[in-house]
Amino acid sequence: MKILVVDDSMIMRNIIKNIISMKQMSEAVIMEAPDGKDAFEILEREDIDLLFLDWNMPELNGLDLVKILRKMDKYKLLPILMVTAEAAKYNVMEAIKEGVTDYIVKPITDKMILKKIEIYLK
Repeated sequence: MKILVVDDSMIMRNIIKNIISMKQMSEAVIMEAPDGKDAFEILEREDIDLLFLDWNMPELNGLDLVKILRKMDKYKLLPILMVTAEAAKYNVMEAIKEGVTDYIVKPITDKMILKKIEIYLK
């Protein structure tokens, strides 16, 4: 199982990686990228099972990456969890309309992330 964590904040990537590690998922490989451009390159060469994605990033933001991925058959069923500070209702609606599987508003909690992993990696 491969999980890709995409956020321009190294601190946020580390928080999510540490939460996943707490679950002691020995079979999980956690990869990371600082922006959507690097994430897309990883997605093209790796089989990713779950994507944690920030909205606001340089190069290619999270929502634009979602739009690209959902147009490709290979990524139609990939669970994409948007983890962002964008909490306005219209942002949530736009992200879901574009194909985000679930939406998590920062700040996050261990319980929140672990619950989403359980739901989407069964």
